[in-house]
Amino acid sequence: MALPEWFYPGPSGGWTADMLDHLPPDAPPHVELIDGSLIMTSPQTGFHMLMLRLLEKRIIPPDGLVVAREMTVTLDMRQRPEPDILVVDEAAFSEHGTSFKPQDVRLVVEVVSAESRERDRATKPIKYSNAGIKFLWCIEREDLGPVVYTYELDPAVKAYVPTGIHRKRLQTYVGFDVDIDLDLSTVIR
Repeated sequence: MALPEWFYPGPSGGWTADMLDHLPPDAPPHVELIDGSLIMTSPQTGFHMLMLRLLEKRIIPPDGLVVAREMTVTLDMRQRPEPDILVVDEAAFSEHGTSFKPQDVRLVVEVVSAESRERDRATKPIKYSNAGIKFLWCIEREDLGPVVYTYELDPAVKAYVPTGIHRKRLQTYVGFDVDIDLDLSTVIR
């Protein structure tokens, strides 16, 4: 597949976060910026889609927080990743907004796929922790269904520490209690 003319070689000095809002109309709908490089996401798997549907329906934040899906977070001028699910301050939500600031994000969730494994397991967690985002979940597919790895930011070292590995049921705390049955068959219909 040939890349469009606007994509390569890209702007001198690399892409910046504000440039994502001005990509041409033929640009893919989901583009991330990592280290000044554009990352196009591959098509979703059924597992990915069902996991997002489950989380979007079952994460019930308290008043003042909202669940957002597939929106970017502008970490700095060269970093604008797109987590699969976010929990953000309601005051930061705008119908016309395209990105959130890290201080408005309480939780980021990445559903790991074969194509994004390195970014979701290593690259993005470091960038999220450096930006001060307090909670991170990484979700992977196992033979028996999803497994959710949960993390909380240790502010002393600005790094995530594991808080649990969850199969079948996700029970954790992210500034509010979460209790989610991870059976994907409940969201197929």
